[in-house]
Amino acid sequence: MKLTKQTDYAFRILMFCAAGGDRLSRVADISRVYGASEPFLFKILHPLVEGGLVHTVRGRNGGIRLARPASEITLAEVVRLTEDNFTMAECFEPDDADCPLIETCRLTSALREALEAFLAVLDRYTVADLAKPSAAVINLLSMIEAGPPTSSRPGSA
Repeated sequence: MKLTKQTDYAFRILMFCAAGGDRLSRVADISRVYGASEPFLFKILHPLVEGGLVHTVRGRNGGIRLARPASEITLAEVVRLTEDNFTMAECFEPDDADCPLIETCRLTSALREALEAFLAVLDRYTVADLAKPSAAVINLLSMIEAGPPTSSRPGSA
């Protein structure tokens, strides 16, 4: 099963917020760190806010933060919120399937079982598991606090 880019970035947004603790995260910072456009990130934020995973604060000093502790947000919950379609084969949608074996084939049940197993594993992991302090996460946060790198010209002080 391949997850969409939206789900990948949803995980990244949630990890970023979890690493920041209670402080507000700015979408501009997330955009800069991950190299994704702000409109793209706002599109991904919508289901996260609607699903109760992220809380937004408007205004000049606004931003986003996790709406619940990272330890209570499972990876499967994120996948279910951000993935539109779990169709693994044509037979998952019997109304659109052209296969003459649709009623008797065991492939559909095997694939459904595989999907359930995939989500069951993701239910065992949380955003907190992904955002545990590591050298990379600490470096990421220090980059944000320092702001964007400034360019210097040779010979200038």
